[in-house]
Amino acid sequence: MFREELLPLLQALIKNLIIMNVKIKRIYEPFEKSDGYRILIDRLWPRGIKKEAAHIDQWMKEIAPSTNLRKWFNHEPEKWKEFNKKYITEIKGAAAFEAMLSQISEHKKVTLLFAAKDELYNHAVILQQLITEKI
Repeated sequence: MFREELLPLLQALIKNLIIMNVKIKRIYEPFEKSDGYRILIDRLWPRGIKKEAAHIDQWMKEIAPSTNLRKWFNHEPEKWKEFNKKYITEIKGAAAFEAMLSQISEHKKVTLLFAAKDELYNHAVILQQLITEKI
C-alpha cells in the first residue's frame, strides 16, 4: 500500500507545490490573473496607488514590521541579517502570521504584495521563507 520511505519524498513534493503557489511581487508591477489571491503586506498604503486599481483581495497591515523596526532597518543591506532576526521574532507565533497562513491555505495561488524598491532586502522575502518552512 503506502511505503514509509516514500513519506519524506511526498512531503517535499507537496512543499514545493505550495512554494510555487506563494509568490512575492512589487505592488507597482501590473496585475495579472495568475497572481491569484493578492495580499498587501505593508503597514502603509503604497504611494501613488489608487485603492480601486490595486486589485487587492486583502490588506494585512499587522504582518508588516513594526514602525520602529522598519525605520531602524531603512532598507540598508548591511542591517539585513539583524533585521531578519528581529522581524522573525516579531511575527513568529503572532496572530497575524497565523491568519496569513490560514488565508494562504484557502487559495490555490497567493501573491504577497510589497512596495519596497529593493526586491532582495525586504520583509516579503522573509515572509515567503517563513511560510514555506511552516507549511
